[in-house]
Amino acid sequence: MTSMTLTRRTVAAAAFAAGFVALSAQAQTTIVINGSGGSLAQIITRIYEEPFTKETGIKVRSTAPVSLPKMKAMVESGNVEWDLTELGGDDIIQARKNGWLTPIDWNIVDPDKKLDPQWRMADGMVTATFSTVIAYRTDKFPEGKGPKNWADFWDVKQFPGPRSLQNSPVGNLEFALLADGVPKDKLYPIDVDRAFKKLDQLKPHVPVWWTTGAQHVQLLVDGEVVMTSVWNGRISPLRKEGKPVAISWGGGALQLSYWGIPKGAKHPTEAMRYMKGRLDPVKGMEFVSLVPYPGFIPGLIERLDPAVAQDLPTLPANVEAQFEFDAGWWAERRAALTERWNAWLLQ
Repeated sequence: MTSMTLTRRTVAAAAFAAGFVALSAQAQTTIVINGSGGSLAQIITRIYEEPFTKETGIKVRSTAPVSLPKMKAMVESGNVEWDLTELGGDDIIQARKNGWLTPIDWNIVDPDKKLDPQWRMADGMVTATFSTVIAYRTDKFPEGKGPKNWADFWDVKQFPGPRSLQNSPVGNLEFALLADGVPKDKLYPIDVDRAFKKLDQLKPHVPVWWTTGAQHVQLLVDGEVVMTSVWNGRISPLRKEGKPVAISWGGGALQLSYWGIPKGAKHPTEAMRYMKGRLDPVKGMEFVSLVPYPGFIPGLIERLDPAVAQDLPTLPANVEAQFEFDAGWWAERRAALTERWNAWLLQ
């Protein structure tokens, strides 16, 4: 009996010690998350990372900027510093093609399977969305009577005044085709010649081709243009300030960014646990109140004030009005079409 009791006690003590060691090791784990940095990183730290550490004991160290070439070098050298990284649409396609990503265990990230399957991939998850849409001055065109789509944007008779577009073929070729009557589900592959021909019509009415987010907002606020293509998140703060601006979602380019775990990451399971936390709709509510670039978090839209939800690209009605930007098509053609674009601007 004494021997058996001692054996049981020994086994129990060993099991306790093993569990304590495992918990201690987890508490000392630090995952490295690569993102965009800046003020956005501070918001993410407060809303997501600090609560994650408190709940799990897993520390988070953020790094920036996002860099696919750096990720490539890490994976190919076998010295992977990041456990999780943001990836743009072009980036995730290239990373997947070259085998630089770790498969995601969705039983960890989304055990209840609440996330729509179209927003989760074998090796990536949609983490944020933004749209390039039409913004216009409501003192020139009252809301409800402003341009509703790209055909209206091109219609300088019914909607007179100077416009602005980004100094890039990306997105503008699609907008031109939509203005020319191409259905949004028939945009790709892009009929490049037709798009440039349509752009020829609008070119005289574009005094400035914007290059930064701050610039296109300033052009609109200062009244240098009456409408412009715009990143959706730039307009909400202006409306809160009482500026006479509004958005039309018709024909907007819905663009996605992703989470990916580099192949060879030191803590992939812990990274997936962090990804799970990014699907929390309560935290998501706080995040989108500050940063209107949401992902497709299950249950988020339903919790939001309608006035907030209407400014988000993921509101179902806004999703329906837009097209999904094809980053894969552009990944192979961006350089050549940028050369053609630059030559076209000089004509």
